[in-house]
Amino acid sequence: MLIGMKKSTDIAVRFGLRVKTLRLQAGLSQETFADKCGLDRTYISGIERGVRNPTLEVIAVIANGLGIPLKALFDF
Repeated sequence: MLIGMKKSTDIAVRFGLRVKTLRLQAGLSQETFADKCGLDRTYISGIERGVRNPTLEVIAVIANGLGIPLKALFDF
């Protein structure tokens, strides 16, 4: 069970770093990006740090906010 939790933490961190990288490449601050997505800045921060586990709906909102296909978020 502990191994499974470790892997789930790894993917959360990897996903968060991917979101942050793409956001920065788009030239967006956390606050601007959060506003564009209709989410709270602290929630975006938590996702980027790998401490929040976004729902599939939120993942789709993030992709839309970045103007990229959903699958591009998982290209890490």
